Amino acid sequence: MITLRMMSTALLMNERDELLMMKRSLHRTLSPGLWAAVGGHLEPNEIRQPRTACLREIYEETGIEADEIEGLRMQYVLLRLNGQEIRQQFFYIGRTRVNPRVVTSEGDLYWIPREQVLEREIPFIFRSLLQHYFDVGDTPHPWVGSAGFDEDTGEPTIHWHPLLDPLRV
Repeated sequence: MITLRMMSTALLMNERDELLMMKRSLHRTLSPGLWAAVGGHLEPNEIRQPRTACLREIYEETGIEADEIEGLRMQYVLLRLNGQEIRQQFFYIGRTRVNPRVVTSEGDLYWIPREQVLEREIPFIFRSLLQHYFDVGDTPHPWVGSAGFDEDTGEPTIHWHPLLDPLRV
């Protein structure tokens, strides 16, 4: 039976164009020891509110309050199959001048200069999203991606498309 897991993630930048990243604890089930962004699973009461989940996760993992984040907006929706689980992940982009104020068992938080972000050991899905974001920058519309395999090479890939309302284009 295929199940669905929904997640919400924050890409927070500071005024020095650094990205807030977490070096995940070796004791975590998901991506132990790898670099990731702040985020997590949607709670049942957040299913229709991924932004609310994103703000909750930011606060839980960093101590940064919603009013300390500027311009938080959805920039990516990603779909992928992981075994018998469809994962739908919402990625939000925002800026803050505040440093993390909490210590979490999930991992350690660091501000990483943008030009050094992709040098880190990052899961494929997150690396692909970051590469796309660094290539295209901020856009007025979100992007939707579906993970799969390149038909020519057989390598994993993500197919990105602008998420636009076809009746308003």
